Amino acid sequence: MNTPAPKETTEAEATQTFCAVCLSLTLCFVVYSMLIVVVPVYGLQLGASPLVLGAVLSAQYLLPLALAIPLGGVVSRFGGRATLITGAGLMVAGLLAMHLWPGFGGLVLGQLLVGLAHLQMVLAAQTIIANLGAGPRLEKYFGWYSTWLSGGQVIGPLLAGLLLSASGTAYAFLVMAAFALVAGVVGFWLTGQATERIQVTRKQAGFRAQWALMQSNRGVQLSVLVTVLGMFALGVYGSYLPVYLESLAISPVIIGILVSLRAGVSMVIRPFMASIIELAGGRVNTVFLSLVTVSAGIALLGATEQVVVMGLLAVLVGIGSGLTQPLSMVILAESVDRAKRSGALGMRLMANRAIHFLAPLMFGLLLELGGFALAFGASGVAIAAALPIGRKLFKP
Repeated sequence: MNTPAPKETTEAEATQTFCAVCLSLTLCFVVYSMLIVVVPVYGLQLGASPLVLGAVLSAQYLLPLALAIPLGGVVSRFGGRATLITGAGLMVAGLLAMHLWPGFGGLVLGQLLVGLAHLQMVLAAQTIIANLGAGPRLEKYFGWYSTWLSGGQVIGPLLAGLLLSASGTAYAFLVMAAFALVAGVVGFWLTGQATERIQVTRKQAGFRAQWALMQSNRGVQLSVLVTVLGMFALGVYGSYLPVYLESLAISPVIIGILVSLRAGVSMVIRPFMASIIELAGGRVNTVFLSLVTVSAGIALLGATEQVVVMGLLAVLVGIGSGLTQPLSMVILAESVDRAKRSGALGMRLMANRAIHFLAPLMFGLLLELGGFALAFGASGVAIAAALPIGRKLFKP
């Protein structure tokens, strides 16, 4: 089926759409990063063991793992704006479930709904931005988009730490639901191509089509590899750093600061992405140097109990993750045409959520076997061990 040519987007429409999608997703990531701090603390209050806590944290990635590729087709058929707004509503529902149904039942149901909502909003946003330009302009859009999201990841843990210090978990989920509601309202400002629908068939957007694309397209392969390694590191860091710090009797405010520090460094470095790519000798070199930095930061986290040292390691993780994720999106967006873009981004996010689902479970098992030093160390080594394979497959 031929895809109709997109309508010409004016500069004003592009600017309005870009600002609206950035603001909406920033609020989404404020909520998401608040959950990173609140859910482990709440789980420990409910008496969860490390393995049970890993299962609760992984529940958020279960539905996205199964539905990421079909949702790519949904974004194409119904448009980015409608998909984003619906996702925000689903996120509100998940957060209200956690607030209104205390205990593991409400927590798991909320995690499932929030995970699906987050995937829906992110996939819609990435598709919208990928259609705004190409080349250096696309690098600029994704660089600044990622900077906005990092801002949300900085604010979220800080707010969570303050809320936990002031009132515990009593009102935390309700406050998050308010942020998610505002994110949905902002979505109504999206215009231009964000409102367009593309007629795609199951053959174009289904699992078989994405698997064929994965087998044949080197850019897609590189993007998925980067996502898997980078998201494994962030999954381990985001899910269990608060647990580790809690075990050291560190205050919730300091926990929030350390979790936010990684996102803050990522936010600061992303506007300089183009210059860093030039200095490193290209996108591929930048990707692999960034992953080396991430693996070093993760591997050494469990070897220290000093807050200052953990802060320095958080900076290393922030530098690496600040570059890998926007580069992964740019590489994929430029490797496929517009009709296949939502599906390909869905496949990338499926890999993203798969590793997010597995990482807490794997880390929880290692934690029960040998403690935090072994769990963090093995995770960093696993990332480093995959780099020579990627370097051989994807030489610049």
